[in-house]
Order: sequence, then structure tokens, then C-alpha cells
Amino acid sequence: MATELNGKKIAFLVAPEGVEQVELTEPWKAVEQAGGTPELVSTEVGKVQAFNHLTPADTFEAEKSADDVSATDYAGLVLPGGVANPDILRMNAAAVAFTKSFFEAGKPVAVICHGPWTLVEADVVRGRMVTSWPSVKTDLINAGANWVDEEVVVCSGGPNTLVSSRKPDDLPAFCDKMIDALAG
Repeated sequence: MATELNGKKIAFLVAPEGVEQVELTEPWKAVEQAGGTPELVSTEVGKVQAFNHLTPADTFEAEKSADDVSATDYAGLVLPGGVANPDILRMNAAAVAFTKSFFEAGKPVAVICHGPWTLVEADVVRGRMVTSWPSVKTDLINAGANWVDEEVVVCSGGPNTLVSSRKPDDLPAFCDKMIDALAG
């Protein structure tokens, strides 16, 4: 698995506050272990406060802003969850446009937990099979997605491959399928 991504650069899009730490760090490690280069992108350059559920955890540094990057800069996109994180992202036009650009470019996207809220805002789930944290189910269905309650879902029935999972317990399966999609 050490060279599957062959140096491919992978964007991790997060808000300055509210990302679920393990949903950022475990996929990040998986990308590194597969030979990829993860890069933290946020709505603004600077400190990102991660959380363990509702408790502040570590901070990370976003070196790029969604205003300053595009899908052409990356081989794929990862959208970690956390309740506040995607809620903040969906209110930021540049973050939504950046997310949508991966679908338009046919590049893989991996999303977990509450992360699909950003996909709903980007209007990219219509006709796609996805999973998420249960409270996001209705939003996804209302946006035209086919929601299922499964550990990990890989949907290739659209312009790109979309990998989704429900929660931190799903991270091992999520990371495996995410690497497969990113290696594509």
C-alpha cells in the first residue's frame, strides 16, 4: 500500500473550527501511508481547531484557502465530518465551489459522518448512493440522494467516484475504499 498514490496530492477540506479530529487524522495517515501528499485546505489560511465530539482537541495549520485552490491542483478530495465543520463549510461559497469542482472534473471525493452537508449545498448528490451520520439522512434524501445505512458506500454512478461512511467506527473500511478510489 505504500506507493498506491504515487505522490498524488489530496485536498482535505475543513472549516477553521469543528472538524472531528479522528475523521481528519485517520484518513490523512492513510493517504500518507499510501504514498500520497495530503494538504489541509480551509475557508481561510491559519489555525484549524479540531474536536473530539464536542471537546476541543488538537489544532492543525491550513496552508491554503478554498479561494486560492481548484480541483486541478489535486487528485481527489476528502471531507471529514464533525457537526460544526460541514455546517460552516456549506455557508462558504468558495468551499462549496471547490467541492463541486471535483465532481465537475470527475475526480474522486471521500466524505464521512456529517460531511455530506457540504455535498448537499454543492448540489452533487442527486441520483448518487451515499451514507452518512443518521441525522443527515433526510437532507441527503431531500437533495435527491439514495441514502443507505452501510459502513462504507462506493458510488461510481455519476461523474466521479464518491466514497461515503457513517461515523468514526467506520474509518478502517472508509480509509481502505478511499485509497482505492484515490488511486483509481
